Amino acid sequence: MHYTARVSMTDADLHLLQRLLQAQRLAALATLHRGEPAASMVPFALLPECGSALIHVSRLATHSKDMQEQPAVALLILAEAQADDNPLARPRLSLKGRALPCPLESPRYAAARAAYLERLPEAQELFSFPDFSLFLVEPQAARFVAGFGRAYALTAERWRAVLAPTASAAGN
Repeated sequence: MHYTARVSMTDADLHLLQRLLQAQRLAALATLHRGEPAASMVPFALLPECGSALIHVSRLATHSKDMQEQPAVALLILAEAQADDNPLARPRLSLKGRALPCPLESPRYAAARAAYLERLPEAQELFSFPDFSLFLVEPQAARFVAGFGRAYALTAERWRAVLAPTASAAGN
């Protein structure tokens, strides 16, 4: 999938994207399972310095095995439903990338673990489980739908630029 629209994002929609990323902690994860599409739900965090999304998953889960065999993945982050909203107008981000293991010995592991636990402190105990491991989803492209008729394609570079203010705002 190649996102081709290159419309300049409005400031209001940029802020909407940043709020979406701050508010949502769960994403749909799409993988390839034996060549067939598969979807699951995963908690996620962001590592703004490299633009990666972080997921911490059990090696026993099918999606972990899928990512080891075929690292092409997509994450879908969807805004909460509002009363009487149009489902097609709900803000959402689809992030296409490569899922790469982030082992303990990786230079990024400490920062990735800290970012994940800052966002998801209830996951602390899972880091002591031997079957759980971190994956970095390195972005290749993203598509943000801010509302009905308001869709934006983001290159990996633009995605990283969007994350910088998100990281600052999250600390406030």
